[in-house]
Amino acid sequence: MPKTSLRLASLGGALATAIVVSLASPVPSAARGAPESFADLADKLLPSVVNVSTTQTIRSGGNNRERQPDFRLPPGSPFDEFRDFFERQRPDNAPPRRATSLGSGFIIDSAGLVVTNNHVVAEADEITVILHDQTELKAKVLGRDTKTDLALLKVETKHPLMALKWGSSDKTRVGDWVLAIGNPFGLGGSVTAGILSARGRNINAGPYDDFLQTDASINRGNSGGPMFNLDGEVIGINTAIYSTSGGSVGVGFAIPSSLAEPVIEQLKEFGKTKRGWIGVRIQSVNDEIAQGLGLNHASGALVASVSEGGPAAKAGIVAGDVVLKFNNQDVSEMRRLPRMVAETKVGATVPVEVWRKGERKRYSITLGELPDEDQVAAAAPDAAPAEKGSSITELGLVLAPLSGQAREKYNLAGDLKGVVVTDVQPNSAAAEKRIRPGDVILKMGQDQASVSTPAQVKAKVDEARKANLKTILVLLETEGNQRFVALRLEKS
Repeated sequence: MPKTSLRLASLGGALATAIVVSLASPVPSAARGAPESFADLADKLLPSVVNVSTTQTIRSGGNNRERQPDFRLPPGSPFDEFRDFFERQRPDNAPPRRATSLGSGFIIDSAGLVVTNNHVVAEADEITVILHDQTELKAKVLGRDTKTDLALLKVETKHPLMALKWGSSDKTRVGDWVLAIGNPFGLGGSVTAGILSARGRNINAGPYDDFLQTDASINRGNSGGPMFNLDGEVIGINTAIYSTSGGSVGVGFAIPSSLAEPVIEQLKEFGKTKRGWIGVRIQSVNDEIAQGLGLNHASGALVASVSEGGPAAKAGIVAGDVVLKFNNQDVSEMRRLPRMVAETKVGATVPVEVWRKGERKRYSITLGELPDEDQVAAAAPDAAPAEKGSSITELGLVLAPLSGQAREKYNLAGDLKGVVVTDVQPNSAAAEKRIRPGDVILKMGQDQASVSTPAQVKAKVDEARKANLKTILVLLETEGNQRFVALRLEKS
């Protein structure tokens, strides 16, 4: 079977894990047939699309004892994908050398502002923007955003540049025509056309994935280039492709303008992004969890934990709530909420509707600013042997109270309250959900009642069985992080 992967779309050695990008295109609200030719539109747009060339110093190579031939691939060579292979053949004592990578970009301000992908310029020592007439301009990075893979460059020019306009990706419909212009394989100024194949794609590239998908032909070096509607407006930024070989197979992805435009505006104003933050950890609501909470269907974002002193905590949101609406918009699935929050202005107060213990509740949250650093939990070291516990056969767990011995063994906080897991039966409901010794059960059931003894856990299980429930919702803490799981109830 051929290996299939998602690849970024910049071209070159130092930067290239980067590979091919793709588009997804938006169009005006009314359907429009293909023109007899795209020539007039291409003539208008080409001067505003640029090549982005970067160089990086490579200071070490492979660990071969003998010096290997120094392969130098020309910028944009179709064989550039082998550069990393050749690089590994270089000995450790090889002198530093310069590696070149290529990508695309486009002008959004006549004063010299250029948009591209962050991965195109991320490791660059020098950046050169090459205009359509082959004029070369040195560029500096005004700001970058790793979460959306966007970067804003500035070039100095004596003459005003031809800037492009943003269009609305939200008006794009599947089947609309789109146009892509970029720098595939270093060839520069290449125009391709296709349709919008799909929208709202999640390719696990970041927390705000909402990609447009297109079949317009894009290849290595197209990263950072624009995707246009038939009005010549930028409705996407080419970023990645789905490929079995590294070349275009007609499945490409672009960052929608609705996501990119506000990010670029913030990079222009602040040099960084200022995203809204409410201070919660969330997870998806599947059918089992929905049943455990008494929801009619799986939707919304389940709050696994709430940051102490954060905006959500101050508003009254608690772990176990399911966010159904944020700022009067439905949260149809978990991954929509982070983007909704991120796009809301810092300091704004918005309504939030949650599901709690069988009923809807409404709160108002004043958003803070997303912290720059994510907090990470430390792994728990091994310690003393586990103490004996009580077996809950319906869950496949052995549980014990949170004694001093258990806290020492599993490195648990002194103020943590709950019941610790000391053993998990193979092939049990708990094993299916990857519950491990050292996890702590904090709350259980539709009412999310706190538990502190194995007997209380057993009572909640019996209560669920009497209600003819097939699953029971459990709030766990694992290495400092909280999550909900819906455990299948087995026969005792």
